[in-house]
Amino acid sequence: MRYFLPMLMLVIVVCVSIAAPAWAGGDADEAAAFFESRIRPVLVEHCYKCHSSRAKSPKGGLKVDSRDALVKGGETGPALVPGKPDDSLIMKALSHDGEVSEMPPDEKLPDQVLADFRRWIAAGAHDPRRESPGAIERPAGADSGRDFWAFKPPARVEPPPVRDPAWARDELDRFILAPLEAKGLRPAPDADRYTWLRRVSIDLVGLPPSPEEIAAFTSDPSPQARERVVDRLLASPAFGERWARHWLDLTGYADQIGTANDLFAEHAWRYRDYIISALNADKPFDRFIREQIAGDLLPFDSVDERAANIVATGFLVLGDLTVVEADKAKLRVDVVDQQVDKVGKAFLGLTLGCARCHDHKFDPIPARDYYAVAGIFASTESVAKAEWGVWSWPTVTPLPEPPTARAEREAKLAQHQRTIAKRKAERERAGKRIAEIGTLLKNKDGKAIDRTALENERRDLEARIGKLGPEIEHAEFFAPTAPVAFAVHDSAKPEDMRITIRGNAHALGDRVPRGFVRVASRREPSSLANPSKESGRRDLADWIARGDNPLTARVAVNRIWQKLFGEGIVRSVDYFGQRGERPTHPELLDDLAIRFVAEGWSQKRFIRGLVLSRAYAMSSAPDKQADGVDPENRLLWRMNRRRLDAESLRDAMLSVSGTLRARVGGPGLPLEYLENTGGLGKGGVNPPFFHLSRFRPEQEFVRTVYLPIIRSGPQAGPAEARNVFDFTQPGEIAGQRPVTTVPTQALFLLNARFLKQRALELARLTIASAGDQGARLDRLWLRALGRPITPAERADSVAFLAEIRRLDPNATPASRVVRDWAELCHALLASNEFLVRL
Repeated sequence: MRYFLPMLMLVIVVCVSIAAPAWAGGDADEAAAFFESRIRPVLVEHCYKCHSSRAKSPKGGLKVDSRDALVKGGETGPALVPGKPDDSLIMKALSHDGEVSEMPPDEKLPDQVLADFRRWIAAGAHDPRRESPGAIERPAGADSGRDFWAFKPPARVEPPPVRDPAWARDELDRFILAPLEAKGLRPAPDADRYTWLRRVSIDLVGLPPSPEEIAAFTSDPSPQARERVVDRLLASPAFGERWARHWLDLTGYADQIGTANDLFAEHAWRYRDYIISALNADKPFDRFIREQIAGDLLPFDSVDERAANIVATGFLVLGDLTVVEADKAKLRVDVVDQQVDKVGKAFLGLTLGCARCHDHKFDPIPARDYYAVAGIFASTESVAKAEWGVWSWPTVTPLPEPPTARAEREAKLAQHQRTIAKRKAERERAGKRIAEIGTLLKNKDGKAIDRTALENERRDLEARIGKLGPEIEHAEFFAPTAPVAFAVHDSAKPEDMRITIRGNAHALGDRVPRGFVRVASRREPSSLANPSKESGRRDLADWIARGDNPLTARVAVNRIWQKLFGEGIVRSVDYFGQRGERPTHPELLDDLAIRFVAEGWSQKRFIRGLVLSRAYAMSSAPDKQADGVDPENRLLWRMNRRRLDAESLRDAMLSVSGTLRARVGGPGLPLEYLENTGGLGKGGVNPPFFHLSRFRPEQEFVRTVYLPIIRSGPQAGPAEARNVFDFTQPGEIAGQRPVTTVPTQALFLLNARFLKQRALELARLTIASAGDQGARLDRLWLRALGRPITPAERADSVAFLAEIRRLDPNATPASRVVRDWAELCHALLASNEFLVRL
């Protein structure tokens, strides 16, 4: 049937697409970035000493410092077979599988490195290196490195003249229009009002507009109609819920500690809620930086502000922590490395972690600069020994409470304790009665008793005691306690860090004075304000958040631009170094960075300006001439189309089906559904293990940002959409998610219980909201797709409903109507138009 052809074609397209590697088909930039960040550094660090042109006699005749040399191989044959990791000897050597000599011989590299090499080889082994004379690229020093564009201060440039000044609504539009005119191109026409409204609604709050919001906007002839829409969206609590997820992608946030065990990160939700609140309150971005790096050291005006400042430092500890590590020295430097790497990528767009074992191979960041920053975090308490023996745990800090909140908690605790006392008393009474029954049953004085009744009573009492034990244990473990958060604080004796030679925590070199990254400092950084008494985190936060830092504002505005336009002005959003992309519009990037700082680092004000621009209003429709000149749309002659991410897709389905429930923060996992498997007693030798896939039934209807995030396996239950639609792995830092096309996505859209249930609810809502079939179709299209139905779609839908009825004539009228409309609603929810933000 023709009505099912779009769904069938989706499956066919997906199945064809999966046959190609993720970056096949011309995305050389992604392939190059992957090689430079994941492959080349490993080869340089672990292999060049014995297997490169600089080695006097490469072992086994194998060199790995060029692609040709890898393909040629050594004495045992080709080391690299592009596209075939299982046939590549280098993969076997790295895996230490015993078939060939092990590389490196003294250690097996982490599983993530092996996975990176497997992915690289499977995708064709992109490698720009050619036979070299043996010299390794060396980055410029700090002084000469400042000549690189990213390390120069943003320069104010007047918007360029354009031939069509009427097209521009904002200065930024002229920076877009001028290069287009120079290439003989015209920007795409404006998107229609329905498309623009759905676009801006999804971009700002992650939800499609309701029929009422559509009607209000499309019937508003005022020149300020768009401004009113944008202001409404920015003022919505949903704004923080949407944009918080963008930030959490940069933090490694999850509701599980580490990946090796199902350990519930019971306080992690406070950091997530802090981010949502900060974004909704439009906290200035420079303050946002300072709080997350050094909130515990900042002055405050209220108890609530002090608590928020402490919670904010969860940024530094909510990563993929190894909780079972017998080598505490290694654990300490690994945690520090995570923090340096996270701060470098999130705020500065630099891969500082690449300078842990040696000077950065490509950027002017010497290892001493790495250890200058690392010393700051080494002087910070981030991980503590847990009460469960060898386990390590993020540091937990008590939060201050207002008197009213403390009084409420103490009242709840008193009630909780009374409940526990009642259960204990009930258990004691039951035990006594069981003993009495036992005595009666043993009585041989001939007195008549009802043995069956007594045995039944004893069995019931024993079953009740069996339930009361875990209930009491659970209640005692989760009794109301003073609020705490995963947070950091300064060490009692801050000190400079020693270099760990080749990253080895037990091979120590010189101490390096704490400080900052010199190449990003226009003047030599001053010494820390109080190095003997503070870690230096406050100084580091101030240095990053300074208006004259050449990176911070650029990186921030580029991230926001990417979320709204689909690609960053610098497309390598997490990396502004030598091997990253150059800005497509460098003057525009500088102008936006300067504007952002001048306007008080306000993210809401900055976003408002972008979405009200003419560039943002452009259609995403293709143009043959422009596509021939600029097929990757680097000049931004049209808006980029984007598939909804996992959260927006799920939330949009809840929204259009009328089942989305508002929620204001709180724990990601329901305590009453946590199933303990290791003993809740706090005096035991193991921490509490939980089945982290349990959810409350009502969690099916909350926004995805509030669902728990699990590191150790697939996202379960209501969160399963995250498994198939490119959700950022919680152990990674990713400012821009990849967009894949795989069969499991089509299968999810066809078969998932969540989607079928939303289709059924949308059908019921549609049937209840309007009378005749035509009115129902009008309402359905507005609700699901955000635009009026076309005559052709109306005719197809009427025919589709008739055909469904014909196939099952015996169904009862009531069930048939709902079922027929549910099939149509399912088709709309799985359609490309619903999945894509135009």
